[in-house]
Amino acid sequence: MTLLNAPVFESTGSNSKTKSRMVAPSADLDALASLKRCELVARWRTTFDAPPPKHLSSPFMIKAIGFEMQCKTFGYSSKSTERRLKAIGRGGVAKTPSAAFIKPGTHLMREWNGRTYQVEATKEGYVLDGTTYRSLSAIAKKITGAHWSGPRFFGLAI
Repeated sequence: MTLLNAPVFESTGSNSKTKSRMVAPSADLDALASLKRCELVARWRTTFDAPPPKHLSSPFMIKAIGFEMQCKTFGYSSKSTERRLKAIGRGGVAKTPSAAFIKPGTHLMREWNGRTYQVEATKEGYVLDGTTYRSLSAIAKKITGAHWSGPRFFGLAI
């Protein structure tokens, strides 16, 4: 799928996270593919207020300019997403939401040494085999016999 035929979503209500509908890409977005390199460079300068880096390919410029156009139309990423992307760009590890964000009623599963363990998150903590634990790390230690990061053990963190 190329940028030009990728689906674009538009908010249809006050809660933009849950209410959206697909809309056709704008004529400007479609027109990018037909621009010559010199026209793309000019468009890059007006879009980003700077010249493009040397040796930047035309297909990449089309994608970057198109992305910026969509962001200006439909909104940019959240601050937390921006922080995670910057961390990845620097070669670091992007932090994932911690276990504190697990809602009561969530079930986590992990296979260890041939046995599958199922943990349920509750308001009081985490339940494994009818016993309530205060943390996922306590459960990971119970299962493995060694100290583990509970969120990492259950695949919630990198």
